[in-house]
Amino acid sequence: MPNSNSKFHCNRGGQEAGRRELVSRSLQSAQHCLGDQDFGTAYAHYLLVLNLAPELKASVKETFQFTLFKWAEELDSLARIQDLFNCYEQALELYPNDEVICNSMGEHLFRMGFRDEAAGYFHKAVKLNPDFADAKENFYRVANWLVERWHFIMLNDTKRNLTYLKAIENAVHSGCKSVLDIGTGTGILSMFAKKAGASFVYACELSKTMYELARDVVAANNMEKEIQLLHLKSLDLEIPKHIPERVSLVVTETVDAGLFGEGIVESLIHAWEHLLLQPK
Repeated sequence: MPNSNSKFHCNRGGQEAGRRELVSRSLQSAQHCLGDQDFGTAYAHYLLVLNLAPELKASVKETFQFTLFKWAEELDSLARIQDLFNCYEQALELYPNDEVICNSMGEHLFRMGFRDEAAGYFHKAVKLNPDFADAKENFYRVANWLVERWHFIMLNDTKRNLTYLKAIENAVHSGCKSVLDIGTGTGILSMFAKKAGASFVYACELSKTMYELARDVVAANNMEKEIQLLHLKSLDLEIPKHIPERVSLVVTETVDAGLFGEGIVESLIHAWEHLLLQPK
């Protein structure tokens, strides 16, 4: 009577041999397609190889990147934008911590006008490799588009900041222990509230770039576990989905020439009606 274990090992051995053969042929086909500048087909072959043989990720990484970027250029020229993004999503599933792919994705997004999203990819690339000069240059370039100049003026306005600090300290010391910071920007008001003694501090920021910046600033001040940052428009905040209960104090630093343009009036009305504890 045949040994079932022998059959099992034989089948496994045959499957492994078949996998290696398919991987080898796909690699050869990919190289042949690259020689013919058929980047789309070469990209498809590399996807197959990397899914069948993830152990080859390191050895084919540079060639895969080259193929991806060339194919993306073609897709861009053909206005096949969704296909382009799909390719980058596939690539980032295979190489989630690849700063070069993140940076390239950001460059495509920036050229297409998606500056906030581009900043997120540039920021991730810099986080993955702080010495990556291209990503740093790209991040600073897009930040100049997204960070309004008045942010820098406000941050350097000592009198203004001390006035905010004093007002927040007075409110917290008077019993306001839960605080919501609308449009947190760099997170300065949230940190004022926490340093004043607030028990719970929540901060929302719509801009992806400013949200990431606030996370860095808060972390640099060792408050990342004490301030809950939300990448969200204040009008979309819900209880208890985003914050557990109504807060006792709402602060905002979005009062400038863009008062109505930023929708701050609607935000404050929403906060008063839905997020702020009502006086008894």
